[in-house]
Amino acid sequence: MEAVHNTPMMKQYFSIKADYPDAFLFYRLGDFYELFFEDAKKVAHELELTLTAKNGKNAEHPIPMCGVPHHAANGYIEQLIERGYKVALCDQVEDPKLTKGLVKREVIQVITPGTLMSALTEKENRYLVAVVEQDGRFGIARGDVSTGESALTSVATLDGVIKELSIILPREIIVTTEEHETALAHLRIPLTRSLRRETHPHGDRAIDTAQAEAFAVLYAYMHDTQKRALTHLQPAVVYEASDFMQLEPNTVKNLELVRSARTGDKKGSLLGLLDVTGTAMGGRMLKRWLEKPLLSERVITERLDAVEELLQHYFERQQLKDTLREVYDLERLVAKVGYGTASARDLVQLKSTLRLIPRIQSALEEMMSERLGQLSLGLDPHDELSDLLDRAFVEAPPISTKEGGMIKAGYSADLDELLVASKDGKTWLATLEASERAATGIKTLKIGYNRVFGYYIEVSRANAKLLPEGRYERKQTLANAERYITPELKEKEALILGAEEKSVTLEYDLFCGVRDEVKGHIESLQRVSRRIAELDVLVALAEIA
Repeated sequence: MEAVHNTPMMKQYFSIKADYPDAFLFYRLGDFYELFFEDAKKVAHELELTLTAKNGKNAEHPIPMCGVPHHAANGYIEQLIERGYKVALCDQVEDPKLTKGLVKREVIQVITPGTLMSALTEKENRYLVAVVEQDGRFGIARGDVSTGESALTSVATLDGVIKELSIILPREIIVTTEEHETALAHLRIPLTRSLRRETHPHGDRAIDTAQAEAFAVLYAYMHDTQKRALTHLQPAVVYEASDFMQLEPNTVKNLELVRSARTGDKKGSLLGLLDVTGTAMGGRMLKRWLEKPLLSERVITERLDAVEELLQHYFERQQLKDTLREVYDLERLVAKVGYGTASARDLVQLKSTLRLIPRIQSALEEMMSERLGQLSLGLDPHDELSDLLDRAFVEAPPISTKEGGMIKAGYSADLDELLVASKDGKTWLATLEASERAATGIKTLKIGYNRVFGYYIEVSRANAKLLPEGRYERKQTLANAERYITPELKEKEALILGAEEKSVTLEYDLFCGVRDEVKGHIESLQRVSRRIAELDVLVALAEIA
């Protein structure tokens, strides 16, 4: 084998890849994620990428290689995940500028069909399910990383497991035995084998050991793949399968409850008819209600009373309908906060949603039904948090959190000072450009900037001969222009760029501080999201009625 296989970089690659044999390893090299060997061959085939060789195609032992740009990797990863594969993201965890020799790399996240946080369907959950057999029962734990929702149940037989999974339709199933893997393979859902080990216990004595084991396996898998604190995971809802109408998989299919038997789409199903919900979380809840019809007469009556009252109050219902259309997906916004991926734009959407709550409560004031009263009382508008978000962020912040432009003037005196320094510097540059044009008589003279050379004065080659001798110091010669600097320009450049760099760093720190404050309210915000979702479903059912 050639020496290229034994370079420090390839040794690092082999060491990391050994821990993730069942995933494509996206290995960060500069501005690209690179794949090698069999990973490269398979991914190049799946995504129709060009397959090259790291050490040249004519080498004695060529190393197959393909890559995707770092900034565009999400689209490629989503395609692989939707085809049932896993991706291990291996990133640089040291600053290359501050590191001598090989940069340290680690897998920062494993993305799987059941844990994908992007490319989500608005009104559908993306469930990950763990199935464990314990003490003669089968524990089933399901979770949705994108919303933090989780639920537990147990059934007596493997046939019961299949019925439950046919309703849940998870994107990925975790099993702990080869026997279960074989039994569930016909469902055609990606299966993952997980070693059972001592993990995060559920802590609820009301659940049986099968449910506790299933939850432990589910939590461990989420934690091991996402590699972060899952603070947005909601307390698991424990339910008995027998609490709901037991529907055979074929019955669900033939009744076309949530999908058309002909097309497999929502359109043409009962869900397609009933779903006039205004929010994504309401749409997801309605789907869950249809998949699990109630048997409790008390709860059925509660729901019917609420729908009937909404039906009778036309104007209030229209007010609710119009307001709910403005509500963002609070459940997933809060999950992104806990997950650590929320942007300033997400937090502004959170504020906008909280500001709608008084309007929702106002529309419910005249309602007398027990359930609507409970929902209204539980809608906490989080006034202090909403005010903080309003003070902190501009109305339309950029998507990126590391390029500035997020924080509102007046929120931080230190930031305001830096931004003024940067703005004054740019005003000075504009004044300099005008004065130099006047002094030289060259109307096309301009002041420009690039990351390599900083600020410069650019004059076309044709006009360069008009410059007085020694006026500027030549910096760079281009095909059609000359670029120059002056000591004064270099001095201002240091001030402007210093202020810009400091302001961007400070903005990100301020953003993280606000996001951490929101993180402290995750549980109460999730309670609000559940109440809004239920209200949305009840309004939709009244509208259809």
